[in-house]
Amino acid sequence: MDRKELMSMYENEKEAQNVLEKSRKRIDDIDNDLVNLISERTSLAKDIVSAKCFLGMDIYDKSREDEIHSKVIELAHKKDIDEDILCDIMNMLTTLSKIKQKEILEEWLWETLELHS
Repeated sequence: MDRKELMSMYENEKEAQNVLEKSRKRIDDIDNDLVNLISERTSLAKDIVSAKCFLGMDIYDKSREDEIHSKVIELAHKKDIDEDILCDIMNMLTTLSKIKQKEILEEWLWETLELHS
C-alpha cells in the first residue's frame, strides 16, 4: 500500500485520531492480557518441576522444547508473523519457565537442608 492509498483510508483527521486512540487502547488491553497469560504460564512451573522430579527428569527437556519450536513455526506461518521474532519470544518464555523451575528446586533444597540442620 502506497502513501496515497494510506492517506485515502480516512475522511478527516478526527477519524484517523479516533482509529489511532482505539487501536492503542486495544493494544494496551492485549498487553495486559499477555502479561496475565505469561504470569499464568510461569505459575505452572511448580507443577512442572514437581512432576519432573517425581519422574526423574531434568529441568531441560529438549524434546519438549523442540515440540514447542515446531508448533511456533507452524503458528507463525498460519498467522503471518515473523518466524524468527516469534521463536525469540517463545525462547524467552521457556527460559522464564526454566528459571522459575530452578528457583523452586533451590527453595526446596534449602528447605530440606534447613530441616536436617
